Amino acid sequence: MSVKIEKVDKNQVKLEIEVEAKIFDECMNKAFNKNKSRFNIPGFRKGKAPRSMVERYYGEQVLYEDAINFACADAYDKAIDENDIHPVDRPEIDIVQIESGKDFIFTATVTVKPEVELGEYKGLSVKKDEVVVTDEDIENELKKVQERNSKLITVEDRPVQNGDTLNIDFKGSINGVPFKGGEAQGYTLVIGSGAFIPGFEDQLIGANINDEVDVNVTFPEDYHSDELKGQAAVFKVKINDIKLKQLPEINDEFASDVSEFETLDEYKADIRVKLTEKAQENADRKFEDEIIKLAVDNASCDIPEVMVNRRLDDMMGQLDMQLRYQGMNLEGYLQMMGSDISKFRADYHNNAVEDVKTQLVLEKIAEVENIIASPEEFDAELEEMAKRYNQPVEEMKKHLHDDDIEYIKSSIERKKTIKLLVENAKE
Repeated sequence: MSVKIEKVDKNQVKLEIEVEAKIFDECMNKAFNKNKSRFNIPGFRKGKAPRSMVERYYGEQVLYEDAINFACADAYDKAIDENDIHPVDRPEIDIVQIESGKDFIFTATVTVKPEVELGEYKGLSVKKDEVVVTDEDIENELKKVQERNSKLITVEDRPVQNGDTLNIDFKGSINGVPFKGGEAQGYTLVIGSGAFIPGFEDQLIGANINDEVDVNVTFPEDYHSDELKGQAAVFKVKINDIKLKQLPEINDEFASDVSEFETLDEYKADIRVKLTEKAQENADRKFEDEIIKLAVDNASCDIPEVMVNRRLDDMMGQLDMQLRYQGMNLEGYLQMMGSDISKFRADYHNNAVEDVKTQLVLEKIAEVENIIASPEEFDAELEEMAKRYNQPVEEMKKHLHDDDIEYIKSSIERKKTIKLLVENAKE
């Protein structure tokens, strides 16, 4: 096999690959064996005619498609490995020569990983946030715990007040015509939460249980539904239930109920320790992120759009998975937000570019610094994964594919590269 390489564009190469006639004939034979059961030739039982008879009867072209697939796949993989080419997309294949007894020649035009020109990445100067946990921070955390441990008490002897939790039925209409999504039964609404459009919640204050209230509102001009923007609507609302949030008193008894500590002072001390640890983690992460951003900004590379689109695909897939866990899907979520797939991709295009560039720059730094995942580091990472998934390590190893192994190694190398940047940074 021989290979000629031509640079077509900044991030595109064209390989002309010549496969020896003998090898291509083997591929033709594989194609014949794959398809022989469907050939029906007079004088032979179906699938029993030799290849020579099949080619004479149908023409050798009948085997070309599969033979080309076999030949191209093997030769292309070998060509990119031997010539250290890193494709980021599928190749575009064109046939140059295909004929019995002659070498098979084809071209593969493919987008490759771009060259990265590193700038300064050691000795970067970033100011690290000072970690301070105040008494106010501790009080705010206590209030969050207090909120989580609150109770809703049914109120029957007074009208709705700000902060109450209501159970309501409602039906909305515009000019007397109901509209889609404007009706619900048994809906839970916290007055003052701002969950509904402006003016809706305020008009329920003062109403009593079983009251029916006409709520007059106008949808905002920036509302996500084009049909409702700026429209005046009337909601007929029935108050089914009024509940008052009852907060527990913050004292020693509260501390012993919500924690393993007997006194409030002990509980506060523990909160301070945990908030300090969390603040330190956040400060470290921010410091790390800013160092990475500086190193990435100092580097330059021409990113192929196919890599950006692939990253956008990943982002959309991850969001769709998260939404499905919540009983939604991406399309429905975007529609609810007044958006669509095209707008999502346009809005997040720059983020995708930044993600791809960050990945490329960190990979280049790892290459320059000869950062690799050692067998010991790989085994240690696998041990951690096995613990997370509650599986024996040996069992996990059985199910690892080549892609999985590469992903784990890349993750280790990325962590080591970021550690190098951090250790060499100046505060």
